[in-house]
Amino acid sequence: MQMMYNFTILACLRAHTITALFIFSAILLYVAVFEEPSLDTDYNAKRGLFAICLAFLLFGVINSPDGPFIRPHPVFWRLVLCMSILYELALVFLLFQSVSDARNLLKHFDPELGKPLPEKDYGGNCLIYDSNHTNPWHNVEDKLDGFVMSHFVGWWLKTLILRDWWLCTVLSIMFEILEYTLETQLPNFSECWWDHWLMDALLCNGGGIYVGMKTLNWLSMKPYHWRGMWNIPTYSGKLKRLAEQFTPYSWTDYDWKPTASLKRWLAMLGVISMFLLAELNTFYLKYVMWVPPEHYLCLGRLAFFLFMGAAAMREVFQYLDDPNCKKFGRQSWIIAAIIITELLISMKFDFEVMTKPIPTHMAIFWVVGLIGLVVWTMVKFYVLKDVKHDIPEQESSKVKLKNGGGSNANYTPENNNLGQKEEEGVRLRSRKSLRKE
Repeated sequence: MQMMYNFTILACLRAHTITALFIFSAILLYVAVFEEPSLDTDYNAKRGLFAICLAFLLFGVINSPDGPFIRPHPVFWRLVLCMSILYELALVFLLFQSVSDARNLLKHFDPELGKPLPEKDYGGNCLIYDSNHTNPWHNVEDKLDGFVMSHFVGWWLKTLILRDWWLCTVLSIMFEILEYTLETQLPNFSECWWDHWLMDALLCNGGGIYVGMKTLNWLSMKPYHWRGMWNIPTYSGKLKRLAEQFTPYSWTDYDWKPTASLKRWLAMLGVISMFLLAELNTFYLKYVMWVPPEHYLCLGRLAFFLFMGAAAMREVFQYLDDPNCKKFGRQSWIIAAIIITELLISMKFDFEVMTKPIPTHMAIFWVVGLIGLVVWTMVKFYVLKDVKHDIPEQESSKVKLKNGGGSNANYTPENNNLGQKEEEGVRLRSRKSLRKE
């Protein structure tokens, strides 16, 4: 039975390269021979570019290597990688345009684009209870728009990607501080204090993180014993198995251990910086490109970043945690390039906004914070490290004797080899789990 299930899995995961080539050639044959040609140059150009993208995606999903996940299907994660490459190419093309031409290009997606955006004032009157108004709670009700639920769901999904409470909390607080810092550049960042810390950080972000951690606990404790769909006798069982196809094949908890080493600490600072930069790009891009936040281009980019981020964070964790992983992941590389290119587009298209001076008190806060971060890093990884190495020899011997070490320990080469084998077995099981997910 298990052999039959394994054979079914292998059959489903085959690339079907010859079949795909036959279907692709048949479509091109239809366009070349049977389809009525069009004399509309604009229509032909758009369709030709769309066909180029589809041809690239078809080649990519067939021939590109598998990603870090196999659910719901390896082809899906290959498609995400190939779409990431296409998106980066489009951003590079956009970078070489003028701001007016770039905005006009978006009109090919939606003729209503290319118009300045009305900015909503989230600051202004910051009274929670305004007794001078007919509706004393009008300020709170005005802030309860569609973005409240999107913040909650967004942080729930981000928690599933990062799989760590402290990292999500740091990112949530840091982004609110960035909004304080950059409120002179983007009007959307100007909010009341209670909107920052009560509605956003505590309720929306904190609530999403809490639900995300509960979901992670469930996924961590869930048994992962897969059974072939056609081996399940009942229709309800088949439907349940079909739904489970969109859940992980196996589960690995992320223990980032940010202070385990200097390399690990610097890598985590890089992860936090890139994550925050991706969040900021969302606001700057829609501002300079005049795309409303509720537009499908904005929402599609956010959803796309969630899939890219899931695969990228999985690769980053394996790169940091698996000593046999010597190469930075493909999805991690391309998402870093995307974030950097988006930042450069925002800087080029509206340099005056990007270079507006930040408030003096926030500048002082960042200078003090960066100095404190550098000092803490030096103390943690250099000063305290040297202190540990300067432990007197007698104390070191006492520690060895207490732990059963030293010349009085019951040591034999066989015991030492057994311990090494057990430790190596734990490492192999951990690496297998990393590759298997």
